[in-house]
Amino acid sequence: MAAEAVSPRERYRSQVRADIKAHAWKQIAKSGASGLSLNAIAKELGMSGPALYRYFGSRDELITELIRDAYRGLAETFRAAAGSRAGIEGLAHVLRRWALDDPQRYFLVYGTPVPGYHAPDDITAIAQEIMAALLDVCAAAEPEAPASAGFTAHLA
Repeated sequence: MAAEAVSPRERYRSQVRADIKAHAWKQIAKSGASGLSLNAIAKELGMSGPALYRYFGSRDELITELIRDAYRGLAETFRAAAGSRAGIEGLAHVLRRWALDDPQRYFLVYGTPVPGYHAPDDITAIAQEIMAALLDVCAAAEPEAPASAGFTAHLA
């Protein structure tokens, strides 16, 4: 079954949305998520503020899309690490590396809440994917003997 062809208009819309998100990430990196301004992004892209609202209906809609992207990226990173049997310590290093490589994404999902923003329910589901990867690694880890087990064995 052949994939449906994407019209030039749909490709253009997708590209403009990607450009808006790229500018939003730059803005967040510079002044934090609370400083996100759709009008400033529109100006940087050479469009009017109202024109930008054809691509994202509100600031919250754009923030939600950015959070989705950040969580999906982290979930994919965790799945790849979990598949390589990285272990709990390995996943901790993966999370740290992800945070250092993309600090604006890390702070958007784990930092100070954005004033006035309320995430939709599907964001929680994406966050649960990350927790599921962590729990899978924990479940697969062999329990270690308590440090005192070796000591008591020597006493016997």
